[in-house]
Amino acid sequence: MKRNKIALIGGGQIGGNLALLAAQKELGDIVIFDIPQAEGMTKGKALDIMQLRPHDGYDVNLTGSSDYADIKDTDVVIITAGVPRKPGMDREDLLNINIKIITDVANNVKKYAPNSFVIVLSNPLDAIVYSFYKISKFAKNQVVGMAGALDTSRFRTFLSMETGYSVQDIQCIVLGGHGDTMIPIIRTATIGGIPIAELIPEDTLEAIVQRTRVAGGEIVKLFGNGSAYFAPAQSAIEMAESYLLDKKRVIPCAALCEGEFGINGYFIGVPTVIGSGGVEKILEFQLTEEENSALQNTLQHVKKTIEEIGL
Repeated sequence: MKRNKIALIGGGQIGGNLALLAAQKELGDIVIFDIPQAEGMTKGKALDIMQLRPHDGYDVNLTGSSDYADIKDTDVVIITAGVPRKPGMDREDLLNINIKIITDVANNVKKYAPNSFVIVLSNPLDAIVYSFYKISKFAKNQVVGMAGALDTSRFRTFLSMETGYSVQDIQCIVLGGHGDTMIPIIRTATIGGIPIAELIPEDTLEAIVQRTRVAGGEIVKLFGNGSAYFAPAQSAIEMAESYLLDKKRVIPCAALCEGEFGINGYFIGVPTVIGSGGVEKILEFQLTEEENSALQNTLQHVKKTIEEIGL
């Protein structure tokens, strides 16, 4: 049986972790792509993971490349290409640089892998995934941004750290843009089916919500140079796996809304069903007045960034 093929556009810290995780799960053969100046790095990472395989028996092949032709007929494309945040930068500061990069990526993915399912991680996320969609002219179900998957993971983590209870038993969701205006939904968060508000004081919950909103920046400050890569990589692999295995996971992602939650024509974090058809459905639910107001606020921030692109 023919193996799936996964292309990782960007061979940096996230790209290397994506390659390792995809290999460990045997999701398919992997191509790590980067610019010619980084070709040695991508080939080195691919060879290093190839040599790791005998320890656990991962029967997939990995290659590094700087030639877009090597991503031909890819099933899944995961895009991390772009300049990472540095201390003092927010995601919008990256816009002018990363929009040029995504334009080149979109044109080449369209040329060599027009039937692929595309997962975008590059920041500012909501604007970059919108740009890829507009430039590539892919169907809306083929393109998604990794936003809420990571943000929700961070929310779950902080709730677990506060209570000491297993992250496996924590369910919650984060909506909205991938930035400081994101909306962790306290009302639907549970631990073992018990509402989170019954287990954590209100003021502590509010502090956790705020920490979730700025979680990426917290890591940037700690690193001093660069941004998170372990958790973002696993979040994207979760999405790719649901697509390749038709798992139909419900994952909060930046998907194109066409009327859902009253939003039209923008990619924003919403609950999505990911299966073999890509983004198969957006699950809507009734928001409170306060939640809806917060969603409109985050939408305005997304719109502002999109307007700066001019697509």
